Amino acid sequence: MDDQPRTTDGGAADRGSGTDRGDGTGDHEALPADREGPPTAREDVPADVRSAIDRAAAAVADGDLVVYPTETVYGLGADALDPDAVERVFEAKGRDRSKPLSFGVGSVEAALEHTRPTELEAACLREFLPGPVTVIVERGATVPDVLTAGRDRVGIRIPDHPIALALCDAAGPITATSANRSGTGSVRRLEELGPEIRDAAAVLIDGGETPGTESTVVEPETGTIHRRGANADAIAAWLEDR
Repeated sequence: MDDQPRTTDGGAADRGSGTDRGDGTGDHEALPADREGPPTAREDVPADVRSAIDRAAAAVADGDLVVYPTETVYGLGADALDPDAVERVFEAKGRDRSKPLSFGVGSVEAALEHTRPTELEAACLREFLPGPVTVIVERGATVPDVLTAGRDRVGIRIPDHPIALALCDAAGPITATSANRSGTGSVRRLEELGPEIRDAAAVLIDGGETPGTESTVVEPETGTIHRRGANADAIAAWLEDR
């Protein structure tokens, strides 16, 4: 995700168990974790999880925000192609509009529908994604200015987490930004969600505790690692061999 790493004293305030709307009648829906520890590879998800993902995808289609687990931290998702929905993400996070958001998709092929990567950038996408890596490439015409803060490049994120991948597949491109107010610690458990994010999201998907690591942000064309996180050494070595 694209915000600060989680700190021991900077977690968001708890607003309850995250189980409201379990019967479809409350403000939020939360999905109980179905496994111990976060998965590290794409896999099929159980039927009850798929049902919750489908409801989250429907919320995204309606322009709403959702919270979902990844292999790093919890993310705040909205339709990445809808400027109004993206604006609501900035508002919920209190994020400076000059700081772009990442573009979450379920596959490299989905990313190529909305971007124009060079041969090197495409090779980087295929080498390191899905995974805790954000690869910066040239955006296509479908990517709105508000997402990239007016820049002609966008960070591609393909999370290596079955729930996040299934959500991306079901909802189409979504925002890939951490589910916390800017300047506060990233969220590893739903209980850590701050009130602003909890109130802004229509659906909360509980995938258990996430590792809390940051993604590495890399711009292959310039050989620049903008943020060192997971897999940074492997990415640096790969760039040196190009």
